Amino acid sequence: MVESTLNPLELIRQRVADGKIPRARLIVGLLMRGFLFAAVQALIALIYFINRVPDPWQASTAWWTVAAAAANLITLGVLIVFLRVEGGRYREMVALDRQHLGKDLLAVLGLLVLAGPVSVAPNYFAAQALFGSLEAANAMMILPLPLWAAIIGLVVFPATIAFAELPLYFGYLMPRIEAHGAPKWLAVLIPAFFLGAQHCTLPLIFDWRFALWRLIMFLPFALLLGIALRLRPRLLPYLMVIHALLDLSAGWVVFSMSV
Repeated sequence: MVESTLNPLELIRQRVADGKIPRARLIVGLLMRGFLFAAVQALIALIYFINRVPDPWQASTAWWTVAAAAANLITLGVLIVFLRVEGGRYREMVALDRQHLGKDLLAVLGLLVLAGPVSVAPNYFAAQALFGSLEAANAMMILPLPLWAAIIGLVVFPATIAFAELPLYFGYLMPRIEAHGAPKWLAVLIPAFFLGAQHCTLPLIFDWRFALWRLIMFLPFALLLGIALRLRPRLLPYLMVIHALLDLSAGWVVFSMSV
């Protein structure tokens, strides 16, 4: 069968059958971002340690938007390489389908209505249960930065996350996990879980309550996005833009504390 006649999932299944997409690559993709966040933070902590800053690890936690920006750039590069190795191209995965523009915009609007309570409620109630208030939880990670670093968090962080996070977990990994034989529900659940779990190391704070809060905060929203993108993969470019805008607000909070 000629590849151009296949739909994306059938094409991916063919590439799996041809041995172009090993399971080890998918495992790397699932684990990569959580390790990258921690590794960049560790590098920042090392710089603080060399400069004899008291409690260098604690000082490094303020740099999570910068750590995320660096991880996004690395993720994008790795994703491009993964796709090239198997014979694909990044721009094909995130291409806008203009033929269904109206229907897709309506679907995105409906998804936003659902996304509000799904993203806000777990954050608030988990923080209340674990820390007593959302403000106490946020105070552990929303800290001032040097102005130049806060600008990176405000500009580079949201601009790059749009091209890295959802494309990796749901554009790349989800259909390939399914193509390897996983049931549809598991192919959604696995990348959604790892998308949520990666936030446990952004920033990495050695407090089980903080890690649990970060997981609970993002997991329901990640599941919602995974289900939506499994049902209608062509929503990916719209959700990439929305994702960037959401993280722009996070970058703004850090920036406003740093000015």
